[in-house]
Amino acid sequence: MPATSKPASLHQEQQKKLEDHLHKAAKDNRILCSSALAIAKSLKIPPAEVGKAANKLKIKISTCQLGCF
Repeated sequence: MPATSKPASLHQEQQKKLEDHLHKAAKDNRILCSSALAIAKSLKIPPAEVGKAANKLKIKISTCQLGCF
């Protein structure tokens, strides 16, 4: 069975930009899923990284398009 490698996390600069975008978009520590996806697209990063950063910042993702949040 081949080993799967975990993708490297974001560089420090990318992480800072992402956190800044999340803080600006969040209202009452909440952000819409569609907004989170738009941030991922604009920064050219995987949506999962946005989710991790939101969790770290204690920002809830709401109105999830997949029904996950």
